[in-house]
Amino acid sequence: MTLALASGDDPYLLPVPTPDSLVVLPQWISAGNTNPNGRYQESIWPLGPLIDRPGASLAKIHWRHCPDRLEWQIRQVTWILLNGQLRPTYLQTRGIRARPRGSATEMRETCYEWMRLARWLHTAGIKNLRDCTDDHWAAYAADRFSAKISRHHASETLSRLADLWAFDQLCTRPVGVTQPPWERHGIDDYLPSSASRDAGENTTEPLDPKVLGPLLMWAIRMVDGFADDVLSAWAERLHLQQLATSNPSTLEGLAALDAYLLPRLAAGEGLPATGRQGRTVLNTSFIAATVGCSINQVNGFRQRHRLSTPQPGPCPLQVPVTGQINGRPWREHLDFNEAPTLMRHLSTAAMIVCLYLTGMRPQEVQGLRSGCCPDPEDGGRHLIRSHHYKNVTDADGQHVSAGEERDVPWVAITPVVRAIRVLERMVPEGELLFSSAHHDFVRGRQFSGALKNAGMNQRIESFVAWINREAESQGLPDQGVPEDPHGAIGLGRFRRTLAWHIARRPGGLVALAIQYGHMRTVLDARTSSGYGSRSRRGIHSVLDVETALAAADTAARLRDRLATGEKISGPAARRALTAAVQAPRFEGRTVTQKFARQAADYLARDGLVLFDNPDASLICVFKRDNALCEPGPDATAPNQFDCRPGCGNAVRLDSHANELLEETNRLNQLAAHAPQPLARRLRAAAEQHRDTADTHHATAHPAEALT
Repeated sequence: MTLALASGDDPYLLPVPTPDSLVVLPQWISAGNTNPNGRYQESIWPLGPLIDRPGASLAKIHWRHCPDRLEWQIRQVTWILLNGQLRPTYLQTRGIRARPRGSATEMRETCYEWMRLARWLHTAGIKNLRDCTDDHWAAYAADRFSAKISRHHASETLSRLADLWAFDQLCTRPVGVTQPPWERHGIDDYLPSSASRDAGENTTEPLDPKVLGPLLMWAIRMVDGFADDVLSAWAERLHLQQLATSNPSTLEGLAALDAYLLPRLAAGEGLPATGRQGRTVLNTSFIAATVGCSINQVNGFRQRHRLSTPQPGPCPLQVPVTGQINGRPWREHLDFNEAPTLMRHLSTAAMIVCLYLTGMRPQEVQGLRSGCCPDPEDGGRHLIRSHHYKNVTDADGQHVSAGEERDVPWVAITPVVRAIRVLERMVPEGELLFSSAHHDFVRGRQFSGALKNAGMNQRIESFVAWINREAESQGLPDQGVPEDPHGAIGLGRFRRTLAWHIARRPGGLVALAIQYGHMRTVLDARTSSGYGSRSRRGIHSVLDVETALAAADTAARLRDRLATGEKISGPAARRALTAAVQAPRFEGRTVTQKFARQAADYLARDGLVLFDNPDASLICVFKRDNALCEPGPDATAPNQFDCRPGCGNAVRLDSHANELLEETNRLNQLAAHAPQPLARRLRAAAEQHRDTADTHHATAHPAEALT
């Protein structure tokens, strides 16, 4: 039985569901969604009909978590939550971000919060939601927030609890949930007094450069250098498997099998083998395809010769090896058994390249499809047409699980284009680049949608382990990937790390930072260069956060060095002291959800933000009108790659002058062993560094003299 929305005077009211009612009514299921639905009476409610994002897990509600006495009431309101929508008059009191319907994941979290309340009430002896008084609501909130929890999280929790009352009002026969007191008196008195933690994507730590450097190097090496070999090996493996299953049992095949295996068996050589359930067994598919016999004949040979655990040998594929490491082939041959693993690592490498070198969110990468990055007809830049999913709503404010195409495409640099081309060779035309059905290379299971976050994270960890084994076997232990000090490498850390490198390593070698450094002006101008607009919370908000953190760190180091007695010089010395005093201090690395806006406001303080430039051995007290690096009209940071002598924003400390003198000595040593033309240039650069250091020492003052 399918229930429709009530058609009386109030279109927001829903009838009481019956045991056979669908969990999700048809009007909320998109046309292409084929995920299974459920019935009201069942113990598990699938929420797949509400989920269209390719990389999203298919959430479910398990009713075993709810106490029996209150389950029927929580069930009814949850069904209204899944199929109803809040009234506009109610939403007006909830703030500008309130929506009539949330996503499937949000609905599940709301339901589980209601179940948590039900368990607390059950323990307190309350058997009906009608009996939940203001005192019970207040006591539950106090108990719920007894552990350390941020005010933001606590506010969301109180909002979810208020929704239990709000959605109950949308049933023609409500269960009678009482109104929480914070709906009448405000929530301030029910929130924790302080916020030590706040969630949000900006709480994610960037990857350590010592981790990211070799990881990205191997990812690009895999895509650029090994992809052809791996894809050829995979195609050959599939071809051999097809041959093995189609080969008939013939006398000629049996003779060829004996001629292939008996000499190896007599000589004590390893036989083509594979692992199966922890045991070593003959690789029947490889042998059958190689000699032209049937799989049954190979099994018969194994039984006749009692080869339950044969001495393992390789299964070499007849494909050329073209990839190299340090000028030598990276494999003597590609192996039948290794092909699925290499395919998995190749797709992971392409994923890492796409994640890091675009700045996309993980769900945006998961939503990429074959054909998303066509070759430009006019020889211009490659652009990626993709979907975004965060905070996407329709004209009525309803959450859109399928997302929408970005108004501004992403710009794809060469490594990303190559990664996409490799992925397009793995999946059919128009298919998701990370389709689960086409990336299960070992078992070939036909999952729906894209690879999920947990699976992608596991693949990254497996790829790192493979890199370290490969680096060791190739005699390159210095190219291994060390453990990150902040834990496992996760999908969400790449985006933050990109912002870290743009903000802090504009001239560095790690992760093509030079190229991204050259895009700094474009990013700050907020033009349509492929990184989205602020309304989409693109890479700019993350970049602002990381840049503000870097500026605050620079201010802290300046304060510390001046406190130890270092002197300061430069035309912007007084402004630098003012900026150092006024800069915010951050405890730890946690960033609140509001910090992106605060960071943008902080960076907009023209002339009072400090930027460290280790390549030029100075600090820039950035003021647009003084800058010689030609920043854009709306720039909030300098073009550090184009730092020029004589700029009115520059300041130096004694430590900067000492760095210049050390660089002077290094350049002179290089000049002593360089050809004459190069030696002259090196000595000229060394002399310029020495003059700059001497100027600092001649004009520097202690901080007290400038205040």
